[in-house]
Amino acid sequence: MLKRLSLAVSLAVSTQAFAQDYADFPVTVKGYEGSATTSTAYTGQAARQVLHNSLKSLIGANADIETLLAYYEGKDEQRKVVDPVSKDGFPVKQSLVADISAGKNLSGKAYGGIVNGWPGQMTGDEVLRHLLTKAAESEKGYDPLIGYDYRQIFSKFAMGAVFYHQAVDVYLDERITAASHRNDAPYKDGAAYTGKEHVWDEAFGYFGAPAHTLDLTPAEVYGIAKQKAELFDKADANDDGVVDLSSEMAFAHAYYAAGADKGGKSNYLHTITQAFVDGRQLIADANGEQLTDDELAKLADYADTIKQNWERVIAEAAFKYAGSVYKDIQALLAAIDSGESTSEIIRTYAKHWGEMKGFALSLGVSGRDLGAFGVQLDRLIGFSPVMLGDTQVTGIDAEGNFTQSNSITLQAYALNMLKVQKLLAQQFHLLDRKNDMLNNMDSLAEEIKVKAHMEND
Repeated sequence: MLKRLSLAVSLAVSTQAFAQDYADFPVTVKGYEGSATTSTAYTGQAARQVLHNSLKSLIGANADIETLLAYYEGKDEQRKVVDPVSKDGFPVKQSLVADISAGKNLSGKAYGGIVNGWPGQMTGDEVLRHLLTKAAESEKGYDPLIGYDYRQIFSKFAMGAVFYHQAVDVYLDERITAASHRNDAPYKDGAAYTGKEHVWDEAFGYFGAPAHTLDLTPAEVYGIAKQKAELFDKADANDDGVVDLSSEMAFAHAYYAAGADKGGKSNYLHTITQAFVDGRQLIADANGEQLTDDELAKLADYADTIKQNWERVIAEAAFKYAGSVYKDIQALLAAIDSGESTSEIIRTYAKHWGEMKGFALSLGVSGRDLGAFGVQLDRLIGFSPVMLGDTQVTGIDAEGNFTQSNSITLQAYALNMLKVQKLLAQQFHLLDRKNDMLNNMDSLAEEIKVKAHMEND
């Protein structure tokens, strides 16, 4: 990994020009006769970022299934941007999704493979549709009986099943080879960008970083995603008085990369963005000619840097929320022992579990076989959190309802969360490791062993 990352840095030196922002790359299409002054174009991906954000808000607002599906599979040009919208001190430019890009949805880009970590052997698209259906049947996307926060599970898995999957398993994979989307021809008739230029742009749009990320700190990108008024000037890169959702806002995994990096232990956000910028500059420097074998090899190295670090961002998030789930279970057990109310703790537990599960499921949609690691991760997490009475979701019935069975104890499930953290840290060589609870692993395992021995006597 370290060797590959340092190779990507050295490759940047070989480009003819040095871009800092992911913007304003020149038109290189031979014979182009249109009026465009730049070949940079990823508004369709920005529109999907907004559709995801809007769906997350709509679930929390008790939207019905028709409304949710209109944002998931529809293409209505009158769909309003639900999130992010203008706030005091942080105005945004667009009010309709079509103002960013018309005719876009999420369903058409969702992962088509089977999701083994979810009951029912459904495809990624089927999982997302089922989550929306169940969310619409619940109160603000929460089912306290099985511990599902549909808002969180849907959001985190949609980011993986659409954005991450499309970027790393489609655009940065077969579409950057010599045979696909040639650089000596326009992407389509009349386009101001070549096949390779647009493929690379689309992958960047799915990452969700502002075009001027390399001019910002991770903490600033993180704050821009939260629409902090004090960071408006940082967000408004072109000083036009509004934040353009197509190029100046922070979304999805770029936000989580910034969240990891702002602690100072990792550099995922800038590593990924720099590789995107350098790869795009390499394509632009080819000046509308087909890429040479050397250039294709360099582009593949940039793509590998992006893929590997993006995967680690998702793993860092799953690691973080596994730690949160562990702490929630400890709080829940303490409340039970003291006779205190557990409802608020269970609500938080469900939220954190949904975030962890959505990120864990996302690791399986990259096109890379996770092998024994993936099987072990799914088994440790299960299909739901362990609830009071030691029950857990184990399947789906013919009507699409989740079924529960007896499970391991809450205390044993807490130990599973520590095993999840250990597994993720080892598999992906994580750097940030927020909510690292691994120091509790040996003592908890011993406590469970002693308790089991006493119960068997």
